[in-house]
Amino acid sequence: MSDKKILRALKKKNWNEIKTADSWAIFKVMAEMVDGFEKLAKIGPCVSIFGSARTPEENEYYHLAKDIGSKLVKTGYGVITGGGPGIMEAGNKGANLENGVSVGLNIDLPFEQSNNIYIDQDKLLNFDYFFVRKVMFVKYSQGFIVMPGGFGTLDELFEALTLIQTDKIGKFPIVLVGTSYWSGLVDWIKNVMLEKEKNISPEDLDLFIIVDTADEAVDAIDNFYKKYSLSPNF
Repeated sequence: MSDKKILRALKKKNWNEIKTADSWAIFKVMAEMVDGFEKLAKIGPCVSIFGSARTPEENEYYHLAKDIGSKLVKTGYGVITGGGPGIMEAGNKGANLENGVSVGLNIDLPFEQSNNIYIDQDKLLNFDYFFVRKVMFVKYSQGFIVMPGGFGTLDELFEALTLIQTDKIGKFPIVLVGTSYWSGLVDWIKNVMLEKEKNISPEDLDLFIIVDTADEAVDAIDNFYKKYSLSPNF
């Protein structure tokens, strides 16, 4: 059912018609799931880079994300981003410049009107549903590198931390880049969430690390798998 038909149904209080539309939406969700699984199962080991769509090209974090993307490729990983501008563009650009795997999981948002040009065209996916998109990030990433960003970046960060904390997924490396950006949040987590309110356990602080350079970010991913005698899940 189109948005116009749903609005007409709402005005007429035609609840049965609206319920039917909800049921049919299941098939669209399934279609996005199937398309994502089929395409991403072929990409090989990749690391997701998250960050703001609003970050301009002259910003230091844009250049840092580009360097991280390049170094990930040189280390043997591909790069997955949300497919938009800003930090996402930088990560894809870094991978593309090194002829590495460059994946974009795009979604239509106010600051992301179209995908960036550095994504491999056979590895560009478009989503309508945030939750389907996040499933793909978690399932097909060997690690998360989280650059400065807004609510969307925090959403992706805390969802991953929650899934690992609750044993819904296996542990994988989560790397926050930029001490000056993240230190206030991390201090609050330690001082309020942990010590004052005791809403998390001390070991939960080990689920992520903070770094400041591209080398440190990539080493954190690589060292995780060496430390646990694991290899990326492809």
